[in-house]
Amino acid sequence: MDNPVALYVVATPIGNLSDITLRALEVLKSVDIVACEDTRNTSVLMEKYDIKTRLISYHKYSENQRLELFLNYLKENRSIALVSDAGTPLISDPGNILVKAVLKEGYKVIPVGGISAVVTLLSAISRQGEDFKFIGFLPKGEKQIQETISKNVSENLIFYESPNRLLQTLIVINKNYPEKKITVGRELTKKFEEIKTGKLAEIIEYYKNNILKGEIACLLHKTTAQNIETESKIRKLKSLGYKDKDISIILSNLFDVNKNEIYKRSLDIIITQ
Repeated sequence: MDNPVALYVVATPIGNLSDITLRALEVLKSVDIVACEDTRNTSVLMEKYDIKTRLISYHKYSENQRLELFLNYLKENRSIALVSDAGTPLISDPGNILVKAVLKEGYKVIPVGGISAVVTLLSAISRQGEDFKFIGFLPKGEKQIQETISKNVSENLIFYESPNRLLQTLIVINKNYPEKKITVGRELTKKFEEIKTGKLAEIIEYYKNNILKGEIACLLHKTTAQNIETESKIRKLKSLGYKDKDISIILSNLFDVNKNEIYKRSLDIIITQ
């Protein structure tokens, strides 16, 4: 395979090692070095396909320190493949600093597409509309999580979460958005793959009784504009001290909406101080 000298950004499997493209294998074999997050993880893939290319570690703690080394390789007309531990580099993985430096020096950056947890999750679930927004990992603080969700309430919002934080994150979101539906994808493409969809309370209850392991991608389903407007009115009336029953009567009379539906939604909404 005759490839031009360049930095190749190569997508690798997120779990099932068979989910790699023929082109990715060709590139990994033909380049001079492979820059990877953890040589131990990438070695498993390389050994499976009998690829002997040299591995050099490149992770978020060594991004700046490795720049000169990699740029010198390119200056010597030697190509580099950039991979992450799983999925597509630069998607919540290291690589941005290297790509920026390589482009600045005038070298090519060539993407070698493949699997991503974001697209894998989206392909397996039904949702409202084709649009979505990916934000990487949510912030850790409760206030910051709530602010992020509030800004994106009308989006199909995709985020990554760690197993030890997932349950608490869902509980935080559920405090203000109990009516929302969420899909949790765990161990995608692997033997114990699991994709669960339901209201936040249902998913919280499920994971209270299940041990969480592996990589996790979530889709918080969008709320329609009409539902957002109704919810906003409910929250306003609740903040003024109105009871659920009174809120249902007021809104049903003013806006010709179903009183029982408003009452149910009002019960679900908790105003936090």
